[in-house]
Amino acid sequence: MTEAPLPLTDLAMGEAGTIDHISLPLADQQFLMRLGFVPGVEVRFSRRAPLGDPSVYSIDGTQIVLRSETAGRIFVSRTECSRTCELP
Repeated sequence: MTEAPLPLTDLAMGEAGTIDHISLPLADQQFLMRLGFVPGVEVRFSRRAPLGDPSVYSIDGTQIVLRSETAGRIFVSRTECSRTCELP
């Protein structure tokens, strides 16, 4: 049984997921895709700002900061080794 995609904001610190889809207006989707947020790519939750928002995500060796309202519209599937794999 396959787990349903969850919002990027639901990942725990250090956990990774594979991008399933982005549920944002087309212009926002295209902007995120230019940054590397493409379906099938692994993204890892790196850290959160002291007040809780924004958060830092690692994707393809780059760290990108997203506000929770944006990250909550990016859906991922947890990867098999999301907590045990080394950080890139």
